[in-house]
Amino acid sequence: MPAGGKGSRPSCPPATPQKAPNRLINEKSPYLLQHAYNPVDWYPWGQEAFDKARKENKPIFLSVGYSTCHWCHMMEEESFQNEEIGRLLSEDFISVKVDREERPDVDKVFMTFVQATSSGGGWPMNVWLTPNLQPFVGGTYFPPEDGLTRVGFRTVLMRIRDQWKQNKNTLLENSQRVTTALLARSEISMGDRQLPPSAATMNTRCFQQLDEGYDEEYGGFAEAPKFPTPVILNFLFSYWLTHRLTQDGSRPQQMALHTLKMMANGGIRDHVGQGFHRYSTDRQWHVPHFEKMLYDQAQLAVAYSQAFQISGDEFYSEVAKGILQYVSRSLNHRSGGFYSAEDADSPPERGSRPKEGAFYVWTVKEIQQLLPDPVQGATEPLTSGQLLMKHYGLTEAGNISPSQDPNGELQGQNVLTVRYSLELTAARFGLDVEAVRTLLTTGLEKLFQARKHRPKPHLDSKMLAAWNGLMVSGFAVTGAVLGIDKLINYATNCAKFLKRHMFDVASGRLKRTCYAGNGGTVEHSNPPCWGFLEDYTFVVRGLLDLYEASQESSWLEWALRLQDTQDRLFWDSRGGGYFCSEAELGSGLPLRLKDDQDGAEPSANSVSAHNLLRLHGFTGHKDWMDKCVCLLTAFSERMRRVPVALPEMVRALSAHQQTLKQIVICGDPQAKDTKALLQCVHSTFVPNKVLILADGDPSSFLSRQLPFLSTLRRLEDRATAYVCENQACSMPITEPCELRKLLRQ
Repeated sequence: MPAGGKGSRPSCPPATPQKAPNRLINEKSPYLLQHAYNPVDWYPWGQEAFDKARKENKPIFLSVGYSTCHWCHMMEEESFQNEEIGRLLSEDFISVKVDREERPDVDKVFMTFVQATSSGGGWPMNVWLTPNLQPFVGGTYFPPEDGLTRVGFRTVLMRIRDQWKQNKNTLLENSQRVTTALLARSEISMGDRQLPPSAATMNTRCFQQLDEGYDEEYGGFAEAPKFPTPVILNFLFSYWLTHRLTQDGSRPQQMALHTLKMMANGGIRDHVGQGFHRYSTDRQWHVPHFEKMLYDQAQLAVAYSQAFQISGDEFYSEVAKGILQYVSRSLNHRSGGFYSAEDADSPPERGSRPKEGAFYVWTVKEIQQLLPDPVQGATEPLTSGQLLMKHYGLTEAGNISPSQDPNGELQGQNVLTVRYSLELTAARFGLDVEAVRTLLTTGLEKLFQARKHRPKPHLDSKMLAAWNGLMVSGFAVTGAVLGIDKLINYATNCAKFLKRHMFDVASGRLKRTCYAGNGGTVEHSNPPCWGFLEDYTFVVRGLLDLYEASQESSWLEWALRLQDTQDRLFWDSRGGGYFCSEAELGSGLPLRLKDDQDGAEPSANSVSAHNLLRLHGFTGHKDWMDKCVCLLTAFSERMRRVPVALPEMVRALSAHQQTLKQIVICGDPQAKDTKALLQCVHSTFVPNKVLILADGDPSSFLSRQLPFLSTLRRLEDRATAYVCENQACSMPITEPCELRKLLRQ
């Protein structure tokens, strides 16, 4: 794994527990607490550290990571637990530790510097700053001592210490010059442009760039490592919908469906406990990095639900349900919120050193012992264990290549990955397909029960507003598509959690984080960590999805209020688009950025563009449409240059230029005919729409927002649907099959 790569290892107990902890012991962040017994005079990010740096005229050493990061923990064990290195950090620097998931603004600003001045980025991120917070040296993981190809961390510290003492003015001048260049380079503004670029052109270029990098055999868009890329899959589905009648119009759909199927069959999916790991270390989706992140589960649940909408293949709906089963079982706090992540590493046995993937991998011997029963009716002697090992590709020597196991932690171990279809496995042993399905399901359940006795990976019990917003969408969309009320209830409970624990009624602001306390309680840091742009955008999207799934207008009302707050705190009235952080919250940082890449998570500005379009569809408020146009115009240059870096924004650009469908169902929410029309809409892939329930009450929230709703009537007292575009509505429709036909045009 490259230095700075993402990985994880549970925090080790302090090497010298008899020593007094440093001031990080007072923090709530699991990541900061993992460093509370380092022999380093750590400060959390804040004014106390900055004032001390200015008073003592010392550079700031800023170290940024997160609690499930493998190389962060490597550096902690090798360097931050080292007494001599700790002394250097404490005497010659003001050392500041930041959890990137708590302070994404700090992370983004200094990652921009590291990526611009070195060969790449990643975590841990280590940056040296002037007392005025301007960066002058940065990097990712450093080994503790000098090696053949890398300078050791101790040497780096001593060199920077000496340079600060001898050539401080030169360092300050260089820092100012780099900061000025980054300011110019990172500016995103409308400039002289009046309108965004052509959606057709951006769509075509984005698809061409994806097509060029597509892996025909295994799906996905890179050699290795391979990441789940829900934003790309969402783009491909939307692109297919508008191009499906053209020559080769089915290709984007095939690319997305094939990628999702190969991922679900691969080792990146946890076939025993469900859910997806962070990424695959190989092209085949076979050996993953085993960390599980909440934001991946949320987005992939939606992607697999959409794949089912489009294909009708229950393979995809079963994967979506499995993801949400894992989340509700393993990441759900009793308050309704969801935890951030589970580690990749865990001890193979209690008391032993954590190893990568120990919780998830299997030996042939273990399978044979757990599944010894003979299979009746097979054409040769066969146990249920042998059947499972054949289907999932387990071997005596292990199915993990040494090149994928540089530390030798996985020798003789196997990652379950589907090697054959059920039909081929059944044919191989002369068995019925359904019998094989039942035997494999039973076998996996026995493995799941056995796995419960293994030491569990560390759980990051921090709860983030943004990722919980994504999870509201995951449960709401999947529940609506599949018609499963229980899933919609999880979305509702999560939204209630957000309103109860992460919303400040007095100011109308969201809080960024809260933490699992003792006895199922929820705790906050003091002072609270206020929300960033992504917290508002992901929560607003979740609430809009929840309204469409549940038809509870209170969620729509809250979404509108949060959007108003977002506009007040983050909108750039001069250049267009949204800043990632509040002006006051980021005061002192050298840059105030606008995120311009759809990566593991969609960029908050991309999601905001969609939210503004939908809110305009729900309310008719022109200001939100105007803001959407300004935002898309501000990002024009970024989209033109590399559209594949912003597939979610290109999707929003298309939605804006194609106009939104307002699908209105007039009827009693509890009536069967109303529910049938609603389910017809939910089961049909129509990404560019808002779904509105008009219950006939002229005083309802939506009737006050959209006066035209009062003109739409039920036909013969039956639930009736209207599809409206550009202020014109279709003829009334009462039959779900007719509505589906219209929606698919």
